[in-house]
Amino acid sequence: TDLAGDHGDNLQQVQALVEDLQSLSTSTQGNAVRELRLLSKLNMENRIVIANYGAIPGLVALLHSEDPEIQENAVTALLNLSINDNNKSEISTANPIDSLAHVLTVGTPAAKENAAATLFSLSLMDNENKAAIGQSAAIPLLIDLLINGSPRGQKDALNALNILSTDPMNKLKIVRSNAVKPLVALMSDPAAGLVDKAVAVIHNLAHIPEGSTSIGEVHGGIAGLVEVVETGTKRSKENATAALLCMCLHADKFRIAVLQEGG
Repeated sequence: TDLAGDHGDNLQQVQALVEDLQSLSTSTQGNAVRELRLLSKLNMENRIVIANYGAIPGLVALLHSEDPEIQENAVTALLNLSINDNNKSEISTANPIDSLAHVLTVGTPAAKENAAATLFSLSLMDNENKAAIGQSAAIPLLIDLLINGSPRGQKDALNALNILSTDPMNKLKIVRSNAVKPLVALMSDPAAGLVDKAVAVIHNLAHIPEGSTSIGEVHGGIAGLVEVVETGTKRSKENATAALLCMCLHADKFRIAVLQEGG
């Protein structure tokens, strides 16, 4: 499907909107980014056309807008564009990671959620992105969203942390950014609906000694994992069992604690 209406006119419309992103007038910028957000939501064709007209650098620049609505629309448009794999690499080329971290720091609740979701989307692409996100300020900010965000924000943060925690360097950074306590809390709270995702991250972190130690020393860490082994979904049981196994291999004291819990 093409942009709604006449194809030629609409290509010109997109071109004009992309040019307006550079405008010195905040209201012109605001209108352009709002329209691009809406168009990028509609279909894949629009996402390709918008990226081909060079919108991505302009949208990344607007992540630093002091107008909260412009910032929120810019991050949401980037998230929509990132659904297309070619666009993912183009977004990565525009070096958006520090700017997305900035949105996680100062954005509206919806902007923070969409910044986390965009980081997740980019981290799916390749290991370079995972490493670059880990080297930025993003991980502590994602953990802050995990603790203080809306249910959707928590879910977006967990998705990002789950992919990021497959990178060895990131595992350590996540543990040292005090992620384990909020992860254990979410794992132990079925009502939040995030048990599976929380256990998946805990499983990744348990592979390093510092992660195992942190899980074992957090109140309810071992008890929570044993509970998941007994009552969780098939996937969660597998992840919880594997996490406990890692912990037992890393320290005798955890082996004893696991046996006591399971007894």
